[in-house]
Amino acid sequence: MPNMKRIGVSTIRKEAWDKVTGTGKYNGDTLTPETLHGRILTSTHAHAIIKSIDIEEALKSKGVQAIITGDYTPVLVGSIINDRPPIAKDKVRYFGEPVAIVVANSEQEAAKALKLIKIEYEPLPIVNSISDALKPNAPLVHENLGHYYCPDTRVYPVSHTNIADHVKIRKGNMEVAWGESDIVIESEFFLPQSDHLAMETRNSNAQILPNGNTIIHTSTQGPFAVKEEISTQYQSSEGNVIVRVPLVGGGFGGKASVQMEFLAYLASSAVGGRMVRMASPREEDISTWPSNIGTKAKLKLGATKDGKIKALECLYYVDCGAYTGTGPRMAKSIATNCSGPYNIENIHCDSYSIYTNHCYVTSYRGFGHVQLTFPIERIIDKLALALNIDPFDIRMKNAITEGDTSPTQAKITLSNVGNLKACLNKLKESINWEEGQLIKTEKNTIIAKGISCFWKCPNSPTNATSGAVLTLNADGSINLNFGATEIGPGMKTTLAQILAEKMKMDINDIHVYMDVDTQISPKHWKTVASMTTFMVGNAVINAADDLIRQLKEVGAAALKCSPNDLDIEEQKVYSKDDPTKFIGFKNLVHGYKYPNGESIYGQMIGKGNYIMKQLTKLDRETGIGKPAVSWSVGAQAVEIEYNPKNYSYRLRKAATVIDVGKAINPKAAKGVIMGGMSMGLGLATREEFVYDSMGILENTSLRTYKLLRFGENPEYIVDFVETPDTNAPFGIRGIAEHGILGMPSAFANALSLAAEAEFDTLPISPESIWKTKTGGKYDTI
Repeated sequence: MPNMKRIGVSTIRKEAWDKVTGTGKYNGDTLTPETLHGRILTSTHAHAIIKSIDIEEALKSKGVQAIITGDYTPVLVGSIINDRPPIAKDKVRYFGEPVAIVVANSEQEAAKALKLIKIEYEPLPIVNSISDALKPNAPLVHENLGHYYCPDTRVYPVSHTNIADHVKIRKGNMEVAWGESDIVIESEFFLPQSDHLAMETRNSNAQILPNGNTIIHTSTQGPFAVKEEISTQYQSSEGNVIVRVPLVGGGFGGKASVQMEFLAYLASSAVGGRMVRMASPREEDISTWPSNIGTKAKLKLGATKDGKIKALECLYYVDCGAYTGTGPRMAKSIATNCSGPYNIENIHCDSYSIYTNHCYVTSYRGFGHVQLTFPIERIIDKLALALNIDPFDIRMKNAITEGDTSPTQAKITLSNVGNLKACLNKLKESINWEEGQLIKTEKNTIIAKGISCFWKCPNSPTNATSGAVLTLNADGSINLNFGATEIGPGMKTTLAQILAEKMKMDINDIHVYMDVDTQISPKHWKTVASMTTFMVGNAVINAADDLIRQLKEVGAAALKCSPNDLDIEEQKVYSKDDPTKFIGFKNLVHGYKYPNGESIYGQMIGKGNYIMKQLTKLDRETGIGKPAVSWSVGAQAVEIEYNPKNYSYRLRKAATVIDVGKAINPKAAKGVIMGGMSMGLGLATREEFVYDSMGILENTSLRTYKLLRFGENPEYIVDFVETPDTNAPFGIRGIAEHGILGMPSAFANALSLAAEAEFDTLPISPESIWKTKTGGKYDTI
């Protein structure tokens, strides 16, 4: 039988033609004439009591069908702590928080009515930073913190404080480790909040049918989370809540939690169940919906004079904003991987989740790993400089390998982590490290290179699960259905490749259901954590095994032999002894009919599932436990050209070498990595939320929130190492988030070297370089 490669081959995405021709459908592309429109009125204060809301004039405005405020819905929501009202009630806790919804016949009429709502606020003292939150007698963002229900039983809010949670890691003997250290380096670091800025803003449609079913059309990474939380909060049977998700125009973690869906549901309920569409303009999408965490860190590193790291002490404060969102899980993720991909036998880490009067937070590409990678990689470069050791060499000396343990004391193997040293060696060649880390040019500029390693593991629930269902067509082709949403990286195509390889058939005969409908799609936890291909891929392989078993069973009846004598390929079931003896899938998939007309079996349906294996919760006092099944490791570099005359720089090159286990779709994988690298350079050079002294977010548009533009991107270099993960489909590892992780630290390492100054706060702009070099005083420039 022919032997066609289906994995390790660059493959055009299943949805590519629909996207490039404009026929692909997103949630906002389907609008019916009877659909009503909801718009949100948001808070103009960061912290204030709502003394009164007057909606009388707005209710009389043309086209208005309903106006709802916080009094309409007394529930508190939140996947970790139930601390957030979907619509603010009694007080507001951040600028941009929803305070009312207007439902009208058109979006324009709803927007006009918003201006007629009158709200009287009584301003309260503002918690405008992590430092403010931790001061003695600091204003409390949540006075009733100790009384909130916590769906996550492993989170421990501290009453009468602004501390939402505290995660501890205690490994080894710190006293002995400090005694064995010849040198100790200490530094503080800061990374601000930032925005996901997906091309498609948050939007949801909701309708409550007369039979009690709730239909929600939404742009989300977690349709089953929407289904579960809507049914839980509003006491509806889970079977009555149906969530439908078409193509998603980017998420980056920002659409992983339940947000706009709550408001769309409430808006529909206020107008008798009619379909209501809600969509945020860009400014609202930035200021109202959850952002990336801000982080303040203090690290202390001890090492021997030859560069062997003996001790790490770290303190992290995560700015969760006004509500926890998924902040505590990211703080936990920081703690569990605080060492970076290095073997450090003695670790003392505390990671706190802090309330402020900033925008609340949710998952962001990297899930806290940018925030842990930046400090550890910066301080390792400082250590290398102090010891006069090559930054590559110090990383090679301390690189984590088989037989080591993670900060949570999970055992490290080549299978579950990969080969960091191989990544470093390949990176060294990719960026021509041997030509020198610092080169002065004839233009009086400086070319500098900085490197960074990274690792990441998912932070899923211990019972996260995925399913896959295979049905067949009369021509023998296969339909693949699962519950992960297509958010941009092309993973539905990757999963089709995995199925095609397992079934030994042409990928063009694999038809993927591109949408997700929770009524017919098997459950997938969430499309997050770089785990979709791993989890759904395992479910797909199990479903394929189930289908192959059925094909062989019926094929054996047709070919009059044992199922053990048969194999499959190219949509045929054939005899291993005599491949010319076969029967096509098309003659079996809906049952087999004997020559006399008698039929057996019926249609075939392959089903498979996967659940995370042997994960454990972390011990509250020591952090001991197994938080993940595997890690992905890699190394990155940035090359810049720095102009010391005007403190400017140019990005020349950015490189990533990552252990992917197995590159299923190499060109798509490189694209995903490059996209992450670009995001990382944005965080490094310009992206940040800027709050004024009153906690008002000042940069809520693309005129003021700066992104890396096309012409500013460097040359990207992406390469792979392949060390299979034996528990993964065809050995693959997660890669979707990893391009972002080390870019800020590699950039900061290069710039610190070029400018002869330490840059430990992001982003690093020419202005911040000028301030660091001159103290912000006027000079000849």
